[in-house]
Amino acid sequence: MAVIKFLFISILVMWLIKQIIKLLLPILFQKVVNKAQENVQSQYHRQQNYQQQKPIGKISVDYVPPKDKEARAADKAGDFIDFEEIK
Repeated sequence: MAVIKFLFISILVMWLIKQIIKLLLPILFQKVVNKAQENVQSQYHRQQNYQQQKPIGKISVDYVPPKDKEARAADKAGDFIDFEEIK
């Protein structure tokens, strides 16, 4: 008798969990989708505002990376000629 009671209670609990998941999962997914949509819209608006701030036909450089020490030394070293060694 205890086995039947255990099976009945476990089946009832599993059924209740399934029903709760059916109710809560769509709400959770909807919140995740709305949050992602808000993020995409805010990025789109930021991009549009940035593009509107730049005047048309003008070029502006926001960042120029610094040259390495080796690159600066190579600029000052002069011209180099490639050669092949003959044996």
